[in-house]
Amino acid sequence: MPTKHPIKSKNKKTSPYPNEFSLLSEEIIAKAGVGIYIVQNRKFVYTSNLFQIITGFTDDDLIGASPLDRVYPEDQENVRQHAVKCLKKEIFEPYEFRLFNKDNQLRWILETVTPIVYKGQPATLGSFMDITERKMTEEALRQSEEKYRTIIENIEDGYVEMDLKGNFIFFNDAISKMHGFTSIELLKMNYTDVMDEENAAKIYAKYNHVFKTGIPEKDFEYQIITKDGQRKFLETSISLINNSAGRIIAFRGIVRDRTQRKQAEEALRQSEEKYRSILENIEEGFFEVDLAGNFTFFNHSLCSLLGYSREETLGMNYRQYTDKDSAQDVFRTFNGIFRTGMPVKEFDWFIIRKNKTRRYVEASIYLKKDSSGKPTGFQGFTRDVTDRIQAEFQKEAALEALRESEEKYRNILENIQEAYFEVDLAGNFTFFNDALCRMTGCSKEELRGTNYTKFSDEENSKKVFQVFNKVFNTGQPTEGFDWLIIRKDSTKRYIEASVSLKKDSHGHPAGFKGVIRDISERKRIEQELNYMATHDALTGLPNRLMFNQLLNQAILSAKRHKKQLAVFFIDLDRFKIINDTLGHDAGDLLLQEIARRFRHSLRAVDVVGRLGGDEFVILIEDFSDFAQVSKVAHKILSAAIKPMVIMSEECRVTASIGISIFPKDGQDEQSLMKNADIAMYFAKEEGKNNFQYYSKDIKTQSNERLSIETNLRRALERDEFYLTYQARLDFKSNQITGVEALLRWNNPYLGQVTPTQFIPLAEETGLIVPIGRWVLKTACAQNMAWQKQNLPPICMAVNLSLRQLSDENLLNDIRMALNESGMPPQLLELEITESMVMHNPAKLIQLLTKIKDMGVRLAIDDFGTGYSSLAQIKHYPIDTLKVDRSFIRNLPKDSEDKAITEAIITMGKTLSLTVVAEGVETLEQENYLREHVCDEMQGFYFSKPVKADDFAELLRNHTGAHLT
Repeated sequence: MPTKHPIKSKNKKTSPYPNEFSLLSEEIIAKAGVGIYIVQNRKFVYTSNLFQIITGFTDDDLIGASPLDRVYPEDQENVRQHAVKCLKKEIFEPYEFRLFNKDNQLRWILETVTPIVYKGQPATLGSFMDITERKMTEEALRQSEEKYRTIIENIEDGYVEMDLKGNFIFFNDAISKMHGFTSIELLKMNYTDVMDEENAAKIYAKYNHVFKTGIPEKDFEYQIITKDGQRKFLETSISLINNSAGRIIAFRGIVRDRTQRKQAEEALRQSEEKYRSILENIEEGFFEVDLAGNFTFFNHSLCSLLGYSREETLGMNYRQYTDKDSAQDVFRTFNGIFRTGMPVKEFDWFIIRKNKTRRYVEASIYLKKDSSGKPTGFQGFTRDVTDRIQAEFQKEAALEALRESEEKYRNILENIQEAYFEVDLAGNFTFFNDALCRMTGCSKEELRGTNYTKFSDEENSKKVFQVFNKVFNTGQPTEGFDWLIIRKDSTKRYIEASVSLKKDSHGHPAGFKGVIRDISERKRIEQELNYMATHDALTGLPNRLMFNQLLNQAILSAKRHKKQLAVFFIDLDRFKIINDTLGHDAGDLLLQEIARRFRHSLRAVDVVGRLGGDEFVILIEDFSDFAQVSKVAHKILSAAIKPMVIMSEECRVTASIGISIFPKDGQDEQSLMKNADIAMYFAKEEGKNNFQYYSKDIKTQSNERLSIETNLRRALERDEFYLTYQARLDFKSNQITGVEALLRWNNPYLGQVTPTQFIPLAEETGLIVPIGRWVLKTACAQNMAWQKQNLPPICMAVNLSLRQLSDENLLNDIRMALNESGMPPQLLELEITESMVMHNPAKLIQLLTKIKDMGVRLAIDDFGTGYSSLAQIKHYPIDTLKVDRSFIRNLPKDSEDKAITEAIITMGKTLSLTVVAEGVETLEQENYLREHVCDEMQGFYFSKPVKADDFAELLRNHTGAHLT
């Protein structure tokens, strides 16, 4: 039954409902700590005192008003929808919104509503709390955290927080970038996951120390391993994070990436080491002294110059090496450099060595500064110039004697043949001596007042005017300019003039004066020298310049008279071997003899020239048919092939000749020379010691050769090379004990290019060196790759070319291939051909010994095809002889091949060498070689060359049977 409402309204306006509500009491409402209101029909019917305090309104303002009137417009819809859901009992939870109080201040409200029955009618009961202060605090905290996070995310340094177990719990983007992991990945990781054990132990010790002492660790370095496997150097400072109760809950750190600095420090260290190495090996003395003049650094040459040891020199003062006057000179020099910062070069002083002898030195001295630009001392280079100074003293004495002599003979010198002249500013002669009259062919009367242009053509007159103008503008004399004059009798003479400015008593320019010498004879000699410049100094033959001039003249003549001419392009075969083996002096003698023979083989009207090296050219004019040209070519071949004795050694060369014919093979000098050159290369490919006429077929082959060469230069960088591998079998065990790496080339345009096509070109162009380096590295890496597949270790054979043996980086290439692959050196066997053995034997033995000392095996390939003997082979540090396939091919039928093969096997056994037969292709060959105790075999009968994966399968499945 309804009861009277215990609250007496203070409002003047009365409620339309009976004043009773059984669910509330004054005491409950007062103790609730929240504002209370009741709404019926969307109008306030009751508000508590606290509600009125919060809103600033009285009952008079509120009763009958809509609850949404003072709600912030943007929040009204949300408030309405939330209230509806609460009244439908879909949800029962507080919600937040904003409203304007009576002073129009915006306040944040936390409200909860529930449906009730009030005075017998449905109503809404609302509880109402002002949370403005809390929201302001939260907003301030949010802004603070946002500001903190923005700062953390935008600093260049890394910021990280870790829990007490070392797990990443918070960090900025810089940390993620340093480690190479995403934020999600890093949040699942421990610091031990991004470094090796050594660095992890180092970090643990630092964190432990901070944890125990509470003292932050600053700027200590460690290394991490990034996601992509790179090592980075980091520097960090660590401190503790405590909760509000003061308990340690985590660590925080500021991290800097010092990798570039470390790399720079290492580069600086290497640079300083290189710098010191250079300084220690130069002949000049180098020193550094502090500002007091005490030596702080110097090289060996300075110690040698002073005569003191390093220990004695270090810390000594420069004054201890000289007398008082010279020390004062050095002090003044140092002081001047210190004040101006400018270096002093060629400063002379003398030193007193340890043995009391005196030496004059010339020094270049510079100011030494620290990284901030502050002077810290001096540094410089010294040279012993005692001999020069003594020579200058002697020269000065001689000059003094000369001055006395000049004074004595001045009158005589006035009558020398050199001409002296003076002209006014317009160039008219005002004074001159008799020599100028003789030079021009004029009398004094004729010459006086005459302008210099009378004795010159227009071009030379302009030249002289420019000289006079320059002297006038600069005031500086000019010496030694040439001038062609025309004498009175119209003959021409070359003169050399030195001109200076003539001034009056007030110092004003008044004209020019000079000395003239007749240099016509010198010009004649220069012309002779120019003629000599068109001939080869070694052989006396016309050089390239002269030959081209003669060929162009001959072409013009042949065109006028409608005749033919022939151009021979000659290259000597085997010249390089003789030149490298016997030396350049022997090579020069051979070229001189060949030039003599060629001249004597030709008619007087024919021209033979030398282009350089072992290349000669011949011009044949006025012939009737090709038979005459071929006859000349045969004479040249015969002249070249005759043996000759050079430095007590019998030498023999042959010639390869290419011939082009005008006008059939070219209309100009360039075409004829180029096509003769192409024909010469074809002659070489045809076996050398022959001649070939240029033809379109030869040009096609030449173009093919050029195409191969052009593509060969890019093949390595385009990754067009690959290796195949051919097995070597041991006779006793029938097991694969070795493999030979064979180079192959597949070009997208040329297709599969055979080794016989491209390897000679690679040798000729020098490309075989980088290609060979690639083969060596690839083969070693592949061998280790097989071992990682648990395949048995085998010896990898790699061929070396003659160019590689001459390459100064060969030893380093071998070391790098072994180090990078990790392959033991005893598993590498390098093969050279027998013909290489004859190339500079002493130097080759020295090189092979160094390779052998590395633990690498050595083999001679194609043995039996060269000219080596047992007496020579025993001096080489080799392990293996490979019998050339040409001797195996006809076994066991050919008696000569049998005898050679048996001899090689016997010789190998005598020298304790492993003997390998190449090119084994039949059962009969295998049986014969087994019978004669050959060690190993290689050939198609066992296995063709196969790719790496196929060879791995062969090695994995081989049981002693044949592989094919």
